[in-house]
Amino acid sequence: MAGTIQNQDKFLNKIASRLGRERISSPVERPDWKYRPQDEVLKNASQDELVDVLKKQCANIHTDFYETEKKDLPEVLEQIVSSYGGGPLITWKDDRYAQWGLESLFKKEWPKNNIEVREWDFENGEESIIKAESANAAITISEITLAESGTTVLFSDKDKGRMVSFLPATYIALVPKSSLVPRITQAAQKMREMQQETGRVPSCINFITGPSNSADIELNLVVGVHGPIKASYILINDL
Repeated sequence: MAGTIQNQDKFLNKIASRLGRERISSPVERPDWKYRPQDEVLKNASQDELVDVLKKQCANIHTDFYETEKKDLPEVLEQIVSSYGGGPLITWKDDRYAQWGLESLFKKEWPKNNIEVREWDFENGEESIIKAESANAAITISEITLAESGTTVLFSDKDKGRMVSFLPATYIALVPKSSLVPRITQAAQKMREMQQETGRVPSCINFITGPSNSADIELNLVVGVHGPIKASYILINDL
């Protein structure tokens, strides 16, 4: 259900008054910048070239990188989960898992081997948060992937709780090759197009660049401070 904005005019009028001017109610014209260097970075790169950029960047952000065809995805994912020590696992509620051949792995093979696969359930939010917190690994899907920085972009909604990627010990991102863009410039353009086409964007958009890390203390980098301590990206050839 859409939210209702209350006292908007009164609030904005008060701000304008404190600034000593009339409130500007006409739309702001978007500037036409003469120079846009942000558009030139990796401007003509092909998808294969963007894959190479992403792969090199993953080495810089302490993230394991894998490439696979869709038919081999279950095997690759199973190997990564095993290297992380197995379950319990937590996933979104998303039809793409089944489309990529993972349903049997999630619902049959892993449970048969005592690896629990939990699915985010917004109707039981508190329980889902507890399940995410105690999960060994999260498996999510990158909606847009920034090759330059090695960043996955996650769109949260009722079936894609943001806690899924934040709380588990390790993080696995399924990265469709079609999701690759050069950098955040193109990601912002895509999200603007989404808003123009549908009238909305997700209420929470997370940019995740490998495992959590911090260099706040004496500029010494520590990986795994306030979130997943390890991360893997699996690039899926969906083109």
